[in-house]
Amino acid sequence: MGEAAATAPKPATAAAGPKTNAPTMGSLMRFFVPLGFAACLVSVTHFIINATLTKAAHPELAIAAYAICSSLFGLTERPAVLVRQTCSALVRDRVSFRAMSGVTWMLIAATVAFGALVCYTPFGAFVFRDLYGVDPKLLPAILIGYQFFMWVSVFSALRCLYHGVIISQMRTKWVTIGMIVRLAGMFAISQYFIRTGGVSGAWVGALLFAAGMLIEAAVCYWEGRTLARGMPERIEEHGVTSKRHIFAFYRPLLFSSFIVLAVAPTLNALLGRTVDVELSIASFAVASSVFNVIMSVFTYIHQIVLNFYPTSPRLVFRFQRLVAFAPGLLTAALAFTPAGAFVLESWMGLTGRLLPASLDVLKCFALLGLLLPWVDFGNGFLMLFRRTHVFMWSQTANTVASLTVLVLLVALLPSWNGVIGPLVLAAGSAGELAVVAFALYRARWEIGWAKRKPAGR
Repeated sequence: MGEAAATAPKPATAAAGPKTNAPTMGSLMRFFVPLGFAACLVSVTHFIINATLTKAAHPELAIAAYAICSSLFGLTERPAVLVRQTCSALVRDRVSFRAMSGVTWMLIAATVAFGALVCYTPFGAFVFRDLYGVDPKLLPAILIGYQFFMWVSVFSALRCLYHGVIISQMRTKWVTIGMIVRLAGMFAISQYFIRTGGVSGAWVGALLFAAGMLIEAAVCYWEGRTLARGMPERIEEHGVTSKRHIFAFYRPLLFSSFIVLAVAPTLNALLGRTVDVELSIASFAVASSVFNVIMSVFTYIHQIVLNFYPTSPRLVFRFQRLVAFAPGLLTAALAFTPAGAFVLESWMGLTGRLLPASLDVLKCFALLGLLLPWVDFGNGFLMLFRRTHVFMWSQTANTVASLTVLVLLVALLPSWNGVIGPLVLAAGSAGELAVVAFALYRARWEIGWAKRKPAGR
């Protein structure tokens, strides 16, 4: 771990970032709130798409085909989303931006190649029919839909590239503006298809998704390109000059993001072995959707560390103490007060035994809400100090802890039903947090020891 830190470029300093006045809690909030609001608005895009597909002649088939396309897209978009963190952490001048752009275009080329393979060769039929096990009748609709989904990953990578520039230059309001314009465009296109009776299959939902991502990418390009041109040509002490530096940071993020893929399908499969299968899966799904909306607002804590810790470490810790407990407390407030029953019953239409079961699951999600902000906080320091190789170990710990607790709970306490879900996720996050905390402690010790060494050794 110490060797990796020694060979990596030095973390960005205040001089490497945009010139601003001394940060205050207000400036941190003005930076953070637009990011959280934009993340929360993502759920609206899925609502627009699903509402449009319900107008199809056979809505069940259209939604099912769209969901299958979306599941494969979720895998191919992972490399694109990680461009945002990489860019915001490493890009401080035009030299580093050009290196980051080169890596992004390489990812885009790989994405297009994979998408063409799925859409226009027998490989696509193999993936969806043999690996996903879909009904052959759905296959044509899925392949047509994925012809649009393959371009969503392209637009997402470009969007995230300029998101990184916008975030590092403290112009986060443009992230929200881009999302709002995206939603407006998607709604307008949706209304056109609905009013003209053109909702004929899953491809309409995929087209809406692709059009919305293209719109957001265009807004981000418009602002981000201007900011990139305003950067200094080269900051000597920054040290990021080539694609090699970018890949050294990016590659562990990418590999680690795929390690935890086994948790979600295994969790869903083993929930099928609880006492009340339908209730377990349904209550877990409902509580997850509510919790994800709450948690989405707090998914950018790592950006506070990346952009403010070098100049204002005490302020960053004050901010963390202020927001770290908010997701858990908000979730608990819904789960343990009448507000939760009101939301689930009036807004989501839950009735019968599913209502109290979902509230029980949501109570356990409050524990996960207390852990995740600290995981993101620690991950911010790992990215800041270029120790992204630790992510491989932390995600492995997450996976091992999750699967171990899952097997034990299903075997010993199957009557807990959907409550098992958030407990498993909390165990995984606790394991991940333990590895992150240990890595940061060790890094702090190594840095302090290196400073105490006599010169010349």
